[in-house]
This record gives sequence, structure tokens and C-alpha cells, in this order.
Amino acid sequence: MQDVLLPLGQVAAIGGAVAIGPLLWWRQRSRASSPAGRLRALTLLTLFLTFDLIVFGAFTRLTDSGLGCPDWPGCYSAASPVGAREHIQAAQAAMPTGPVTHGKAWIEMIHRYLASGVGLLILVMAVLSWRLRRQARPVGEAAPSPWLPTLTLVWVCVQGAFGALTVTMKLFPAIVTLHLLFGMGLLMLLAWQHEAYRPQPIPVPGALRTGAVVVLLLALLQVALGGWVSTNYAVLACDEFPTCHGGQWWPQLDFAQGFQLWRELGQRAGGGYLSFEALAAIHTAHRIGAAVVFAALLALAWRLRAHAPQASRALVAVAGWQFASGLSNVVLDWPIVAALAHTAGAAVMLGLLTTLFARLRRIAP
Repeated sequence: MQDVLLPLGQVAAIGGAVAIGPLLWWRQRSRASSPAGRLRALTLLTLFLTFDLIVFGAFTRLTDSGLGCPDWPGCYSAASPVGAREHIQAAQAAMPTGPVTHGKAWIEMIHRYLASGVGLLILVMAVLSWRLRRQARPVGEAAPSPWLPTLTLVWVCVQGAFGALTVTMKLFPAIVTLHLLFGMGLLMLLAWQHEAYRPQPIPVPGALRTGAVVVLLLALLQVALGGWVSTNYAVLACDEFPTCHGGQWWPQLDFAQGFQLWRELGQRAGGGYLSFEALAAIHTAHRIGAAVVFAALLALAWRLRAHAPQASRALVAVAGWQFASGLSNVVLDWPIVAALAHTAGAAVMLGLLTTLFARLRRIAP
């Protein structure tokens, strides 16, 4: 137990040191604001840092650094790779191109430090929201509900648990994909809270608001498919566009094997290696989903042009960004810059759709 609690406290302390700078900046910039305004500013800051954390998490995965420190929460029970240098050196000497190197260990631990810092910021948000509620109640003032920040705090704790499982279960694809989805969900919760502190309603017909919900759900499903593609390393299973490979529009695909959710990385549920047909099926499903979501985003943008022209233009921009970055991953053989751009675009897309849904208000008949 001590091997876990001691490094956990040390990593949390380093995460706290990481959070001090943003907290001091926030306090200085929002000193003249109202309590609700300060809380909104802190939420926006945490939202931005969560976006950065998601992109850095993608960088960790794309550089194969997820097992750079093969235990959790520390690195070989140390708070940093400095204390684990002998273990890392031995692992690197045994397998120079393996999952454990000094560079990969630092990437993995920096990701953990950043995650701890974001967790501390969310804890401060939850405490401040309850404090604001308590101060407003005696004088009869309205205060934002503290339950959403509390839910966000619980959510980030669950996200941390999935981060631990990602390491201890050796990049189990279903766990890694859920870790990504919980990260995106955290960003969506923060985007919703940011709007709740200063509502900017956009009146629209009821059908249009329903359509926004449908597009948001489709986008979530597509992000889940994208996570499944990435965690199974199926990006280059189709190395051409618009065909898959060898000029084939519909090659031999094995969807049943590709979407066996509970299995080891690269393995079939019943044993043996995952077939190329299964990887191609995963990639093809993501392409089909991309076409559906692209069309849905453009349709929603078209319907919104008269009610919210800025949001309409933003939807068109994010749809174009995702198409370009996704296409670049295929035709340029999955460069890390294009892969990071695609993950960042997915986070922006979900944050934008969440903000939009929070603002839309059904026009009363």
C-alpha cells in the first residue's frame, strides 16, 4: 500500500505545483470581477487546460509512451523518472525500442502531472461554487448550482481511475478508448458550466434544438469510433482515399472481429492475432461515420445561419478542419502533427456543440 500512497501523494504535490501558476494568474486577472464572474473565469481557464491535457494525452499515445512508466501512480514507485533512472536504464538496455525509455517515461509522467493539476483546479472550482452558494443564500441572491462542479469533480476522479487502468491493463483497447471518452466528457461538462455562469440564449424552433442534440450524439459516437481506430492502430489499414487499399472501395472486412470490445491489444477475444480484415473494418466504420457527421454538421450550420451566424460559421470551420486533418492522416502516413490536429479538432467539435446546445432555447409556440 505504501508503494502506491507515497508516490500518489508526491505526484499530487507536483500536480499542485503545476496548478499554482494558473491559479495565481486567474486570481490576478479576475480580482475586480464578481464572485460568479471569477468562478466563470476559472472554469474557462480549466476548460482550456483540459483541452491541452487531451491533446497531450494524444501525444502520449501517439509516441507509444503510455507504458513509459509501467506502474501507477509513480514511475517504478518513484515520483519522477529521475528517481527511477536505474530501472528505466535497465529496461531500455534490454529493449532499446521498447515501451520504456527515458524520453517516454518523461512524457508519461508529465501527462500525469498535468492531469493532477487539472484535478486540483476542478477541486477549487467545486469548493468555490459551494462557498458562493452559501454566501448567496442568507441575502436571497441567486447563485449558480454547485452540483455541476461537484459532478465534474467526481467525473475527473473516475477519469483518473481509467488512466490508472490504462497502464495496469497494458493499453487494453476498451479501457484506452473509455479514457479518451471520459476526457472528452470532462471537456463537455466544463463547456456547459462556462455557459451556465453567463447564459447567452439563442431562440430557435424546437426541431432545430432537437437536431442539435442528434448531431451532438452522432459526434460523440464518431469520437468513440476514432478512439477505437487509434487504440487499435488501424489508421493505416486503409492507406488510400477515397478507396481503401489497392483501389478497392469495399475490401474484405471483418466487423465482428474488429468490434470485439473486450480483448487484449492486437489480439482476438478467442486468442490469436487480430486480422488485417478486422483493422480495415474498424477504419471503414470510422470513415462512414465521418461522412455522416460531416453532412450533419453542415446541415446544422445551414439551419443555424439565420439564428446564430457565428456558430454556423464555426461549425463549417470545424467540419473542414476534421476532414482535412483526417485525410492527412491517411495520405501522409499518419504524421503525428496531423494526428494531434485531428484529436484537437474532435475536442473543439464536442466543446462547440455542447456550448451551442447550452445556448439554444426552444421558441415558445
